[in-house]
Amino acid sequence: MFVDKAQITIKAGNGGNGCCSFRREAFIPKGGPNGGDGGNGGNVIFVAAPGEQTLQDFLYTRRFAAENGIPGKGKDMHGRRGKDLKIKVPPGTIVRNAETGEIMADIDAVDKEVIVAYGGRGGRGNTRFATSVNRAPREHEPGEKTEPIPVELELKMIADVGLVGFPNAGKSTLLSAISNAKPKVAPYPFTTLHPVVGVVDYPDFKNLLVADVPGLLDGAHRNVGLGHSFLRHIERTKILVYVLDMAGVDGRNPCDDLKTLKKELELYMKNLSKRACLIIANKMDLPESEENLKQLRKKVRGIKIIPISAVADHSFDKVKDAIRSALSAVR
Repeated sequence: MFVDKAQITIKAGNGGNGCCSFRREAFIPKGGPNGGDGGNGGNVIFVAAPGEQTLQDFLYTRRFAAENGIPGKGKDMHGRRGKDLKIKVPPGTIVRNAETGEIMADIDAVDKEVIVAYGGRGGRGNTRFATSVNRAPREHEPGEKTEPIPVELELKMIADVGLVGFPNAGKSTLLSAISNAKPKVAPYPFTTLHPVVGVVDYPDFKNLLVADVPGLLDGAHRNVGLGHSFLRHIERTKILVYVLDMAGVDGRNPCDDLKTLKKELELYMKNLSKRACLIIANKMDLPESEENLKQLRKKVRGIKIIPISAVADHSFDKVKDAIRSALSAVR
């Protein structure tokens, strides 16, 4: 199950209490204070784990707490610090305070660690309060208490390339042909219901990540057809690949499709439509496609157009090379 939003509660560890104690040994009836300090509470740390791709685990476990600090003891024994709690999340996860909406962490790189909640400070033992005037203090501090924090996790997938297009344009077929991904492929709209990331390998051992975003609809920027759930996954991509149905199988015009897609991207996020891109003119094996391709070439300037048939073609080297070239230019 692919899950890209979850709400959980986190709590850093409480600080350990300071100790009130006095030295009492044979022949030393009036020893001084020897109460140790309490240990600090553990922190809550979010870690971007390379193998994670979904927030599914947080549907079943919703409360996370770091270890409390250990109280101090007599004989000047300080309490141990509480163990940190590390929570593994997919790269690209945003941690937001569920009450205020404040972004607490943006974990946008593999193995990146961010402390989201700090543990409470340990209390001081009575040894710390001894002075030349007060040699037998009984003051000692309790450990600092921490409060639970409700947080919202939101996943924005990290990929080099984002495939964008209307439903049934052939994005999933293309992704399965150029990468190791195996998305569901069927001849009807909305076969893909969640983003799928594939790795494209090259003979020189270079590789890049391509994300197949579920088909967009007119009005996606207003969250029509779960638009926001899909659009946020292309925010971090470096280049966009528009996949167009050149045959207009569902009664659409490829030129109008491109215009609508760009409009939806721009309305969702400023300058997103101006990101480096190329066009995959798909379904060129159908008779209506040639005329539509001519019209597209007349109206589109400055964007590379690659005509293909994701079903009939056997080699996709030209697509892979074009994507790599576009990505290299951006970098």
